[in-house]
Amino acid sequence: MEDIKLDAYKLISFDKIVSTQDYAHDLIAKNEAVNKTVITALAQSSGRGRYKRNWVSHHGNLYASFIYKIGERDPKLSYAVAVAIAETMIHFGIKPQIKWPNDILIDGKKISGVLIEYANSFVIVGIGINIGTCPTVKEYKTTKMQDYVKVSVNDVLSVLIKKIDKWRNADFVIVRERWMDMAAALNKIIKFRGKDAELIGLNEDGALVLRCDTRYILTYGDEISI
Repeated sequence: MEDIKLDAYKLISFDKIVSTQDYAHDLIAKNEAVNKTVITALAQSSGRGRYKRNWVSHHGNLYASFIYKIGERDPKLSYAVAVAIAETMIHFGIKPQIKWPNDILIDGKKISGVLIEYANSFVIVGIGINIGTCPTVKEYKTTKMQDYVKVSVNDVLSVLIKKIDKWRNADFVIVRERWMDMAAALNKIIKFRGKDAELIGLNEDGALVLRCDTRYILTYGDEISI
C-alpha cells in the first residue's frame, strides 16, 4: 500500500489479517485508535459482512476499515459511504448502481459491500471492493473492477479516501439526491418481507420509503430483494 496520498489519514496495512474490522475494534478497545485511521489488508482469513455473514477475502481486492471519531451514531452515514464508493467506480469509468442500503452493483452484480459498526466514541466503516477477483456466492452474482478497467488496489484506495471525505461531510440533502440518482430498482417492484412493494426512495431522515398497495412503509434496517 505504498505511495498512497493519505490526506491526514494514518495507514496501517497488512498482507493478510484475520479481519481489518476486528483489528479496528482491538485498537479502540486498547485506547490506541485515532481519528482518520484506515486499516487495509490484501487478504483476510475471516472477513465478515452484515449480519455476521462471511466475506470471502482472497488476494487481489481492497479490504479496508476506516476509523472515525464521532459524537453520536449517524444513520445517514451509510448512504454517504455508498455514494462515495459508487463515485469511486464512476471515477474509473464504471457505471454503478446502489442496492439498499449500501451494496454496489455493476450490471446487476455485486462488486462491493459495507459494514458499519460503532465502538465507544468511534465508528468503523468496513469496505470490501472486488478489484482483481470475485468470489462465487450462491445468493447473488458477483463481479470485479478489472472486468471493466485496468486498475490497482492502490489506485482505488487513493480515490476512495477522497470520495469518503467529500461525501461524509456533505449535507444529507445532497447525499440523498445522489443516492437516489444511482438507486437500483427505484420506482420498481421489489420484495420486502416476502411481499411485493414499490421502492419509492429515501425520506429526509434516511428511511427507505416503500409503497405496498395503498400503504407507505418506512424501514431502516430490513433487507429487500430486487
